[in-house]
Amino acid sequence: MELIGSIVILVGAFFLFSAGLGLLRMPDAFTRIQAGTKASTLGNILVLVGLGFYHPDWALKLLVIAYFVILTNPMSSHALSRAAHAIRTPMAAGTVVDALSERNGAAKQGRMRR
Repeated sequence: MELIGSIVILVGAFFLFSAGLGLLRMPDAFTRIQAGTKASTLGNILVLVGLGFYHPDWALKLLVIAYFVILTNPMSSHALSRAAHAIRTPMAAGTVVDALSERNGAAKQGRMRR
């Protein structure tokens, strides 16, 4: 069980490392938020699962922590992305579609017609 726990923790640490690397390598704030959130969520969950193999009596506590991570990471990244878009943070040059501004533009046009 210790070997399985160690391997799962190592894989989780790899994903956490890749999240940090993604924060350094991505071209704009939006892709940095996405890379950091996806990889860190998976990395945290894998580390918690690995800890569960080491300490089975901690299962309920680790489950509560995993639930908190799964619930808060995507919501916080969404809030950060919306805030960055609202203050007009520049996007990478390769960004093709800005769906949020298109949606906001359509909503504004609908209000103007009334």
